[in-house]
Amino acid sequence: MAAAGPVPAEPQPGAIFLNFPYDRQFVPLYVAYIAGVCSFGLTPRVALELPGGERRLDRIVELILSCRYSFHDLSRVELDLRRPQTPRMNMPFELGLTVMASYQNPKRHTWCIFEKDYRRVLKSLGDLAGSDQANRQRSRR
Repeated sequence: MAAAGPVPAEPQPGAIFLNFPYDRQFVPLYVAYIAGVCSFGLTPRVALELPGGERRLDRIVELILSCRYSFHDLSRVELDLRRPQTPRMNMPFELGLTVMASYQNPKRHTWCIFEKDYRRVLKSLGDLAGSDQANRQRSRR
């Protein structure tokens, strides 16, 4: 029998869950996301802020449910070249948790997907066909 999941709290009106990679390559975009959402008066929330203790998945679901909005940047979902060669699936998984939460109550959560090439989302997450995603193109110098 499955354990009871997190109890949904009322989302904080100005809270936004940021779902993106935490590595050096992503730091400039990490800072840009945080500065951008703060400039709109929103409070960024990230999985890194979660303390230890209870099961991590429960804490992530509680964090998602506590936010009115979420941004999911999937541009860095790629194959890890170290053995065994596998993609990191945390960000798409957290997007899936968010989509499910928004189906339970669409007025409680609005989510956005960001990707460097919109065709990647259409190919890797075909079930999202019909959903809009932001295409984040970088200028090349």
